[in-house]
Amino acid sequence: MWMEWRRKQRTGLRRLQESYASLFQETRLFRVYASTLVPGLLQTEGYATALLSAITGFRQIPDDVDDAVKARLARSRVLHEGDHRFALLVEESVLRYRIGDAETMAGQLGHLLSVGSLPSVSLGIIPFTADTRRVWPMETFHVYDDELVSVELLSARATVQQPSEVGLYVKAFAELARMAVYGSSARTLIVSAIEDLDRTAT
Repeated sequence: MWMEWRRKQRTGLRRLQESYASLFQETRLFRVYASTLVPGLLQTEGYATALLSAITGFRQIPDDVDDAVKARLARSRVLHEGDHRFALLVEESVLRYRIGDAETMAGQLGHLLSVGSLPSVSLGIIPFTADTRRVWPMETFHVYDDELVSVELLSARATVQQPSEVGLYVKAFAELARMAVYGSSARTLIVSAIEDLDRTAT
């Protein structure tokens, strides 16, 4: 299914955020790959506000950013509820792209350090220096159990449910996961990004 953002966002962003709530509650295993942005599940209020404000301005849609951010944060409570599991992969570039000001980014990166320690969360970071990539950086996608994949593009969201196509994204996620670092190695990359923010702020 192909869903153009302009149709779903014509009244603002709050309703779109709320529309995912039931899917999030029903999903047991979330697999998320992001090459450009911190995944929505892990976003702080400041980061989400900066991002959704940028989207609102770019798309010239009604400004309901405050309500949309509240809906996004409410959705993220799934991290702390039930028996959900989260496998989250981000490219190292995500730590470096500045969404909002330096203080906003520092808060977001600090939040990644905290949420990465949750027992239900596996946070992997694919370093710039990952050896011999077998899978290239690609568009952000979310795999919900083994049933559905959501792929985010500039103009639309593609929803994939054909088993063979879902399987292709699951395969890509597994290949990307092999290139990622976890635990203390992932924390080192995050801390390095925070330290670089501090250096540019002085």
